[in-house]
Amino acid sequence: MSNEKNDKEQAFPYLSRDISWVDFNERVMREGLRPEKPLLERLRFLSIVSTNFDEFFMVRVAALKRLVKTEPGKAIDPSGITPEQQLKIISEKVHSVINRQYECLRQEIFPGLAKNGLSLLRPDSWSVPQLDFLDSFFAGQIYPVLTPLRIEEGKQMPFIESRSLNAAFVLEPESQDTSNNSDSEAQKEFKVVVPLPGVLNRFIWLPDFDNDSSAAEAGENKKLQFALLEDVIVTWGAYLFPGYKVKESMMFKINRDADFNVDEQRDEDYIEAMVQVLENRERAEVIRMVYSPGSCILRDELAKRYSLVIPVESEEFRLASDYLYEVDGPINPADLVELINVAGLEDLAEKPWKIHKSADFSEEIPVFDQISHGDVLLHMPYHSFSPVIRFFQEAAVDPQVISIRTALYRTGGAIPGIGLHSSSSAFSPVVRALEQAALNGKQVTAVVEVKARFDEERNISWANRLEKAGVIVVYGLSHLKIHSKISLVLRRENDQVKRYVHLSTGNYNDRTAKYYEDICLFTSREDIAYDAGLIFNMLTGYSTVQRMNRLTIAPSGLKRRFLELIEREANRARHKYPAKIMAKMNSLTDIDIVKALYEASQAGVKIFLCVRGICTLIPGVSGISENIRVISVIDHYLEHSRIYYFSNGGAEELYLASADWMLRNLEKRVEILFPVLDEKLRFEIIEILGDYFRDNCQASVLDNECKWTLLTPVKGEKPFRVQKEMLSRAARSSDIPVPAKMDYTVRRSPPAEKL
Repeated sequence: MSNEKNDKEQAFPYLSRDISWVDFNERVMREGLRPEKPLLERLRFLSIVSTNFDEFFMVRVAALKRLVKTEPGKAIDPSGITPEQQLKIISEKVHSVINRQYECLRQEIFPGLAKNGLSLLRPDSWSVPQLDFLDSFFAGQIYPVLTPLRIEEGKQMPFIESRSLNAAFVLEPESQDTSNNSDSEAQKEFKVVVPLPGVLNRFIWLPDFDNDSSAAEAGENKKLQFALLEDVIVTWGAYLFPGYKVKESMMFKINRDADFNVDEQRDEDYIEAMVQVLENRERAEVIRMVYSPGSCILRDELAKRYSLVIPVESEEFRLASDYLYEVDGPINPADLVELINVAGLEDLAEKPWKIHKSADFSEEIPVFDQISHGDVLLHMPYHSFSPVIRFFQEAAVDPQVISIRTALYRTGGAIPGIGLHSSSSAFSPVVRALEQAALNGKQVTAVVEVKARFDEERNISWANRLEKAGVIVVYGLSHLKIHSKISLVLRRENDQVKRYVHLSTGNYNDRTAKYYEDICLFTSREDIAYDAGLIFNMLTGYSTVQRMNRLTIAPSGLKRRFLELIEREANRARHKYPAKIMAKMNSLTDIDIVKALYEASQAGVKIFLCVRGICTLIPGVSGISENIRVISVIDHYLEHSRIYYFSNGGAEELYLASADWMLRNLEKRVEILFPVLDEKLRFEIIEILGDYFRDNCQASVLDNECKWTLLTPVKGEKPFRVQKEMLSRAARSSDIPVPAKMDYTVRRSPPAEKL
């Protein structure tokens, strides 16, 4: 934190964005430490921590290390601390989080699961029958797939993929006969790496050798036991090296620098340039190594090979401990999330939350008829994502639909959790619907953002697939990421063309829609539809920035609009009128927005901020931010919607957006801010937004010392959990009958021959 004064203006306090992000991941980890939660729910949060840290080191820590090399000692962060200082603080905090994470796994999660019939058995717990089984299993199903890679002095390290799991061995010759070799050769140690093949399941389920039938007859639940693939490989690894014996072994993974940008000038071979970025990423500098205890020789060797050392003298070095993480437990615990789906363990997991059908949509009524009846909001995942899929599917086959335009950022492949991804996006129903629409002769345009980090390869794949189906694919804009979530459908009705718009705070991803909290709007309002058309023209062609009626976009005007809205509230407060701002977002880091909020607080504006992740603003500072309250909600679903409310003297304004209050969103991406104009819907979302600040079960509050404290009900106060309230609200609304088909006045007419 910095509080130094500037000659021209008052200095304000800021927290480092990267340190704030580590604090966020600590809040995620804290959910895994809460003993009142079901064991597998706790395991899910603890697993998410590891995945989050992988991406954090690959992107943010990599960027900080680069700054240390290029601009050493220079404070670039608004907090005033140097990259070197940030890296040191990050290391201390991350080591602390990981130590507590693994202590919880060892002392609470694994023992608790074992008491309930699910046991992870490590090598020292294997019985003789289990050893015989695993010996046979290794020889028949593991050994043939393994590829040992030797590490040789003076030669390049074998290629090791970022985030993959690997076994390492120190070998020595079995025979010590020195008749044909020098003593030094006979005693020489050899080092080998064995990557764990992704085609093998990491869990090896062990047969129950303890009389299954008697347990079943007694009505007892069958006990489930499993071993880890890496334990089996390390135990029988000597089979891979005839004539040598294993002296030491350990498991490890590395994180490589993934903070690469594509050459934006290569317009004609842009996809080829992106492929080169992906290839470079896999060969990039190693930023961190996570390893198991057991071999100082291997740790030191790998640290030297991956430049995770600090030279002291010509022949000496010391380990760069800031980038070395020893863990006493399974590396990559994110894989353990699969245990949540094991049959028979339902009592150890949180009961599935029901996803409700929206009362505003009926399977019997076409989506476009329902949207014509009035604006419709969906609050996912409390409401089903199916109306969004139907929006595309019905457009694909409706003979009156003539054109579909959409901006796609991520459409599939994500799995439950924060930052967890699978490799497949081929089954995205949105992509399939766009393909079908193009094959049906409709004009389909997809603005595809291939710069979506860690989804680049996936996006390129399905973009090629869309092109083959006849979709017009536009690969984003130079130097800007298209992060907007917008679609426009043109339909012939009554000899005219009517436009239908979908706008959202989240992606067109049917899988994350079951786990990420987002809000989307369907509308056929002419003013919004007109603006949507302008946006697509700007994205696909040449256009100067156009004045819009309802929508505001970044980078041209969104930041300015937010600053105007904040200043309007501040100006009212200065004139002694009530003023209030409520906002919900993923991150708050933009220095100009933070400064404007500080000034609004000084003017007397009451400001309530719900920030899930990074927050560089420090609330509660006397004379600066005592009118600002900051909370963060970490719960069953990932909070992802962006909601912005301004009281405006009673003429309340409410906006939804794809953008957070971050520099990258406001100045380096194409984002959309859209208003909620329907009075009923606006009231509903304002009520939802207010409920977040009532949460006293899952919300943490930030104080002026940059510490987060989990809120709990005070004596006499009822527990209030906002996500449960949203679930109940969706359940109540789903009971409201959908208007009968006769209530809709939209009539269809045969399409004209020409538009």
